Amino acid sequence: MKSFIKCLFASILGIIIASLILFLISFAVISSMVSRQERPVDVKQHSILMLKLDKPVVDRKTNMPVLTVDLDNLGIGGELGLNDLLNTIDKARTDTNITGIYLELSTLQAGIATIEEIRDALLEFRTSGKFIVAFSDTYSQGAYYLASLADKLYLNPAGYINFIGLSAEVMFYKQALDKLDIEAEIIRHGTFKSAVEPFLYDRMSPENREQIRVYVNSIWDHVVGQISESRGIQADRLNEFADRLEMWSSSAAVEKGLLDAVLYRDQVMDTLAMLSGRESQEENRLVSFSDYVKAPDTRRSKGYVRERIAVVYASGTIYMGDQLAGSIGSENLSKAIREAREDSSVKAVVLRVNSGGGDALASEIIWRELELTRGVKPVIASMGDVAASGGYYILAPADTIVASPVTITGSIGVFGLMVNAGDFLEDKLGITVDVEKTNSYSDFGSVYRPLSPLERNVMQHFVDETYESFVNHVAEGRDMAFEAVDRIGEGRVWSGINALDIGLVDMMGGLSDAIDIAAQMAGLDDYRIKELPAVEDPVTMIIRELTTGAREKFLGKELKNSYIHYKNLKEILGNDRIQARMPYDLMVY
Repeated sequence: MKSFIKCLFASILGIIIASLILFLISFAVISSMVSRQERPVDVKQHSILMLKLDKPVVDRKTNMPVLTVDLDNLGIGGELGLNDLLNTIDKARTDTNITGIYLELSTLQAGIATIEEIRDALLEFRTSGKFIVAFSDTYSQGAYYLASLADKLYLNPAGYINFIGLSAEVMFYKQALDKLDIEAEIIRHGTFKSAVEPFLYDRMSPENREQIRVYVNSIWDHVVGQISESRGIQADRLNEFADRLEMWSSSAAVEKGLLDAVLYRDQVMDTLAMLSGRESQEENRLVSFSDYVKAPDTRRSKGYVRERIAVVYASGTIYMGDQLAGSIGSENLSKAIREAREDSSVKAVVLRVNSGGGDALASEIIWRELELTRGVKPVIASMGDVAASGGYYILAPADTIVASPVTITGSIGVFGLMVNAGDFLEDKLGITVDVEKTNSYSDFGSVYRPLSPLERNVMQHFVDETYESFVNHVAEGRDMAFEAVDRIGEGRVWSGINALDIGLVDMMGGLSDAIDIAAQMAGLDDYRIKELPAVEDPVTMIIRELTTGAREKFLGKELKNSYIHYKNLKEILGNDRIQARMPYDLMVY
């Protein structure tokens, strides 16, 4: 026994010492990385900016160097901030030491509207007369869309272009619930509010199929139109290539003009040397994105500028309370908007939204803060990949709403979801539940019994009231009649192009355009950017990545493409009873 206790205490002591050593090593690594980040980079003449987009592109990354733990390689992963990418591309446009941009897109991880914004920034870069060269081992549809604007477009000889068109697959749980004797209690307002359909049906409703057909075709037509313009190939021909799966042959892709050539990476380096006026690839001066971010910026004004534009980022599912980065908390975001409103140096506010919605009450709380801010200073909304349902709710008061043509938006609708698992517990597991209560409905919301007619009526009334409030907010913000919003509401999802036609957005553009509009409305020629909410402190971030972040990445690795279904189901069942959220996520790969 004594020997066992000694071994136990020795093991515990060893774990403590090892954890302490690991912490000290991690601290030293972080300190070293921070120190390196702060050192300015000297960019020599005839340099080429290399944009290797091999990490997830988010609206704004944390300022900390350690972002994610790479479970596969036990190394340090990370994210790329769209704000940094846009700023860096624009800086390179006016930098006389940069002769061109080299794009590596083998593992591009970005939504279609994010890709659109990067593409627009690169198109502006090309106006400087500098070259853009793109290369990939294989091109996803999103990667090819981005690369199609390049002066030289190359592919690994063994690679392919996954150019096949868009599809939307929806997973349904109704039959599985029936087999388990679980009943989903659904209360909704909106003919098109299809977030709850997986619990009710085993296939798409006609209304849901219609809305998907409209916005998927709208997005695809835009993408094909832009590729057509860049590559000089008629849109009809591009669709023929997709219908016949012809782009899986690299030689066919070159023959039909979708590629300039098939080359290995070393051959691409030789091409870059030629374009930049060097004699060989060994003389290439490639500057990585992470280094160029630290290079001096000649565009910046000299001296101190007091006036600022606040850019408030809202990304992820909307929940009540405080939330960590990656989700929107009613408390966090409201505080950030309030800070921007009360800061006298902030002359205008840009709310950047990348959210499919979530908790309806949390959305109302955030809406109120933006409504108050609109009465004090200009408010511009910028939509990312998705700004729908609760994501549209929170930006409805904005003076001007800017969206990408391929943004997913709308979904003005509300639903409530509860589960009756009583039969499942009793029939499948032999578990019964009894209750004693003080009032008739003290167990309202219990998962062990179905809703009574009165309870269902109460829930339906609450859902209807929430929907009416949602529509009223949109009608007031967009200066439209309630009936007009209701007609385009009912939970229906729209593309950015569709939303412009029906009045839900004011103009097409990205984050940079929204900031320019904010400056014009505030009468600012010179200003600084204040980004809110404040980034997480290092300790909180590391703990999150080693717990929740690591778990999410492990599940994502194991479930692969099915992970999105797990994530959506978890969020719907784990959120508040009344929700304003998108039916599912739409990503272009």
